[in-house]
Amino acid sequence: MENCSAASTFLTDSLELELGTEWCKPPYFSCAVDNRGGGKHFSGESYLCSGALKRLILNLDPLPTNFEEDTLEIFGIQWVTETALVNSSRELFHLFRQQLYNLETLLQSSCDFGKVSTLHCKADNIRQQCVLFLHYVKVFIFRYLKVQNAESHVPVHPYEALEAQLPSVLIDELHGLLLYIGHLSELPSVNIGAFVNQNQIKLFPPSWHLLHLHLDIHWLVLEILYMLGEKLKQVVYGHQFMNLASDNLTNISLFEEHCETLLCDLISLSLNRYDKVRSSESLMSDQCPCLCIKELWVLLIHLLDHRSKWFVSESFWNWLNKLLKTLLEKSSDRRRSSMPVIQSRDPLGFSWWIITHVASFYKFDRHGVPDEMRKVESNWNFVEELLKKSISVQGVILEEQLRMYLHCCLTLCDFWEPNIAIVTILWEYYSKNLNSSFSISWLPFKGLANTMKSPLSMLEMVKTCCCDKQDQELYKSSSSYTIFLCILAKVVKKAMKSNGPHPWKQVKGRIYSKFHQKRMEELTEVGLQNFFSLFLLLAAVAEVEDVASHVLDLLNFLKPAFVTSQRALIWKGHMAFLLMYAQKNLDIGVLAEKFSCAFREKAKEFLVSKNEEMVQRQTIWTLLSIYIDGVQEVFETSYCLYPSHEKLLNDGFSMLLRACRESELRTVLSFLQAVLARIRSMHQQLCQELQRDNVDLFVQSSLSAKERHLAAVASALWRHFFSFLKSQRMSQVVPFSQLADAAADFTLLAMDMPSTAPSDFQPQPVISIIQLFGWDDIICPQVVARYLSHVLQNSTLCEALSHSGYVSFQALTVRSWIRCVLQMYIKNLSGPDDLLIDKNLEEAVEKEYMKQLVKLTRLLFNLSEVKSIFSKAQVEYLSISEDPKKALVRFFEAVGVTYGNVQTLSDKSAMVTKSLEYLGEVLKYIKPYLGKKVFSAGLQLTYGMMGILVKSWAQIFATSKAQKLLFRIIDCLLLPHAVLQQEKELPAPMLSAIQKSLPLYLQGMCIVCCQSQNPNAYLNQLLGNVIEQYIGRFLPASPYVSDLGQHPVLLALRNTATIPPISSLKKCIVQVIRKSYLEYKGSSPPPRLASILAFILQLFKETNTDIYEVELLLPGILKCLVLVSEPQVKRLATENLQYMVKACQVGSEEEPSSQLTSVFRQFIQDYGMRYYYQVYSILETVATLDQQVVIHLISTLTQSLKDSEQKWGLGRNIAQSDRFRKLYISAVLLLLKTHFSVPHWEVDFIALDVLFFNKIYGGKS
Repeated sequence: MENCSAASTFLTDSLELELGTEWCKPPYFSCAVDNRGGGKHFSGESYLCSGALKRLILNLDPLPTNFEEDTLEIFGIQWVTETALVNSSRELFHLFRQQLYNLETLLQSSCDFGKVSTLHCKADNIRQQCVLFLHYVKVFIFRYLKVQNAESHVPVHPYEALEAQLPSVLIDELHGLLLYIGHLSELPSVNIGAFVNQNQIKLFPPSWHLLHLHLDIHWLVLEILYMLGEKLKQVVYGHQFMNLASDNLTNISLFEEHCETLLCDLISLSLNRYDKVRSSESLMSDQCPCLCIKELWVLLIHLLDHRSKWFVSESFWNWLNKLLKTLLEKSSDRRRSSMPVIQSRDPLGFSWWIITHVASFYKFDRHGVPDEMRKVESNWNFVEELLKKSISVQGVILEEQLRMYLHCCLTLCDFWEPNIAIVTILWEYYSKNLNSSFSISWLPFKGLANTMKSPLSMLEMVKTCCCDKQDQELYKSSSSYTIFLCILAKVVKKAMKSNGPHPWKQVKGRIYSKFHQKRMEELTEVGLQNFFSLFLLLAAVAEVEDVASHVLDLLNFLKPAFVTSQRALIWKGHMAFLLMYAQKNLDIGVLAEKFSCAFREKAKEFLVSKNEEMVQRQTIWTLLSIYIDGVQEVFETSYCLYPSHEKLLNDGFSMLLRACRESELRTVLSFLQAVLARIRSMHQQLCQELQRDNVDLFVQSSLSAKERHLAAVASALWRHFFSFLKSQRMSQVVPFSQLADAAADFTLLAMDMPSTAPSDFQPQPVISIIQLFGWDDIICPQVVARYLSHVLQNSTLCEALSHSGYVSFQALTVRSWIRCVLQMYIKNLSGPDDLLIDKNLEEAVEKEYMKQLVKLTRLLFNLSEVKSIFSKAQVEYLSISEDPKKALVRFFEAVGVTYGNVQTLSDKSAMVTKSLEYLGEVLKYIKPYLGKKVFSAGLQLTYGMMGILVKSWAQIFATSKAQKLLFRIIDCLLLPHAVLQQEKELPAPMLSAIQKSLPLYLQGMCIVCCQSQNPNAYLNQLLGNVIEQYIGRFLPASPYVSDLGQHPVLLALRNTATIPPISSLKKCIVQVIRKSYLEYKGSSPPPRLASILAFILQLFKETNTDIYEVELLLPGILKCLVLVSEPQVKRLATENLQYMVKACQVGSEEEPSSQLTSVFRQFIQDYGMRYYYQVYSILETVATLDQQVVIHLISTLTQSLKDSEQKWGLGRNIAQSDRFRKLYISAVLLLLKTHFSVPHWEVDFIALDVLFFNKIYGGKS
């Protein structure tokens, strides 16, 4: 058998005859649905999809293209088509039963995979023959059976006599066939699944074919009986059988008996399914074990309802109700012996379950296609009785059963027309049990608890109850009371839609009448929750103002003690109604005034309550948070604001803010931000509407009124919230992030609605607020960074401020950014020093604050003024905007370069002024790092940034306007009082920070000294003082030259290519060394002399030595060689002497430097008489380096020898004379070797002659 075409089911009979023979195969039950079904819910070969039901009801040929040949083959035998049934009816039915027996025999064969194909083919062949025969009976009745005139006395042909008896014979044979096959419920259990072979063909076991053949027989017997009645238009009696009442069997009685039996069988099959499912899953489980069972239900519905319309017979629901009533009454004596015994563990639940499922079958039309618009016959009368039995108070009603019953009832309300009686019956039950929680012990208790968490969740519950489509998990997620509310909402909505307000008045009267003073006093907490749920739902589906007013009146009946204990719940309910008003765009005035007064009283109680009274505070806070959250929802939900919205923002908030702790403040400020955002959004919408073209006067007047209402609400926010924020700018009570966010929101509100700001902020409220929260140096940097990020993010605001008369907007913002970067390691400006962040440098800055700094830096670098500076300096800045410290360094450098490129004097002066404006009170920004609490990261940042500032802005600091700031920076950072106390050790972190940054300061100060507009002795003095202080502080403990490579003073002399006037720095260093580190106190050498000599030696090694420096330092070096006997000192002094003498040789050609000669001459005069031995040793060393110097000193040495001999009065000083002679001779000889190119052998002979001469004459000169 093949599927029918999808389109054919909608064709008329005449068209069917023209389509040929291929499509109109005899239909049969099949659950092997394939793609040929055209997306239908039933198989293409089914009675519905094939159009068989339609043809039956319309009295058309059952199979218009079949059985048209003269003969046909049935059960393997050829028969004459037009006479077979008349002549051989009993033989045919006997063969039919024989085929049934053959199919039943196949059930005894083992159905493994190897045999299933053969068994499937045999069983399918038997079934096809049986179905074909029954269809032939239908076609024979329609085409060939003639209606005989019973009153005619004319002799008839024997065939006509047989034909006249055929209807009775058919009644007997059909009855016998039904008795033979028995009940569907008595068939062995069938596995609906099929085997699938390699060709993807489904193979079914014999039991499957037997079941479906029984279904075919049951349905086709009904069709035959129906067609028989339609054809003959009279009652047909059977000859062999009588019914149970001893009456003759007729076509009508057999039809009705069979319908009843078939329905009992279907109920029995459904009951088997029901007993295997849980109550919680009953509506999600399929009632029918097989798709064909479902099709049989649909066929019965259409056939029985069709008969009830045109004949005096019962409808489908009457048939089913009669059987279910029998089941509910549990009286077996009323059942017929032929009826199957139906017993259920839960007759009520099963009745609900099967009615709900069967009701869903009504959506299928005659073609098996779902039709949502199809008029459905309801069964409310039976359901009402069923509902009364379900909630009868005679026995204990289990919540798990009640949920299932009501879920079924709710589903039926979807299918059928509204029925107020259902609501009335249910309300009678729930009004008496309002204090019950309706919970199930083995299910989580979540419905009611979650519903009452907040006013919004209460409204969400109501919204869920009013949904057209309910959740399939309703049994688990909702109590039976909630399901009742769903039923109530659905019935009232559908009834009002079709019948106007009258149904609502009926329901309202029923519900209102149950609430009076005594009933309200009997309510428990759960009862009050259920009370609010009920009336919120009524308000949602009907008249919200009437319901809300009635609720307020009823709440007055509650006992005062109960009101006190349940005030939180009452407030939630009250707020839920307020929210509903807002959602429906109604004026909230009546509810808002009463509620806001209660809030003010509780806020006052919260303010005067002591912190120790934790329980009381928590109780009050619970109420206040309900109000706050609810009012926020009201503002966010309201389409437009009315004057009554202002009532919700009374002075209770002013009292509340003063009493809140941090966690509570977070809640209140979050509320504030939400309301501010909503007001600004509504204002922008109003502005857009007012700017539209062709706005008539009425609309314009309405919009203006709305704007006035908005302004009133905004003024209330300024009045009750902003004053508190202003007072808490410097405290730690308010969380930094929320303080900044709220202040930014008020700034934007002032931009949008400037007239609403307080009078003391006029006429420029935006500037006034930015001055308070963005530019004030006493505000915590965390607040400033976050606040300015919000401000700079608003391009409209930035553009307005940049083009306004307030030209310093960008400069002051840059100043604040500099402060935020410099103070990144400070948690609280007003707190003690120990509030500095004390962690590793990498972890010192909180992640959130660093994110804000990065964001602020990125936004700041988009300001036109900052872009201009970087552009003029030709400095790339985009890549470093993610690192605030690097960005600040690059900014300082860019400003310095930009100033250096400025040409005109006026532009330079303006640039200096602007630069100083960027810095502001920069020393105040870094002061917290310089307190008693030493913090390494902060000191590193401070000294590093200030060093870069001094070096980069050296040309700016060279001006008279900026020099004062430079002096203060040097005094504060490099020359504080602690540094001047030589005996006091500086903290190690401070020394480390200075050591790293000192080269920057020295280089910058050197440039300032060289380029100062007015030579400033004080500046030079400062430079000398700094050098004097830090040369000694950073000298290594051991006097090794290798340890001096990282001395900050020496580092300042490196990279001299970038700083041309660096020679002046070296000159200053040399002067400081000469003055402070080589001065003897009497005969005592200066302290740490070896280290100083090592420093001088490193200085000469790293730089070009000037003769001026030799003049200053050489006397001290020579003095060390004379007076100090320490080996390290002598070694280092000798090395220094050698470097100086060699340095003086450079550029002096053959003549020695006069300055060098004068230094030695003065040295001989000072020490020649007393320390002649040391002097001659030194000169001998010099002679090895520069003989010319010694030769030029002969006269001085001679005079010194004479003066010595004369002074002591002892005659000739032989020892000194010998040293003089040796020095002179060695100098002359070296001179001959180096300057006169005398051969070495001649010089040696000359030296021998001199020695011989010296021996003979006893050393006479």
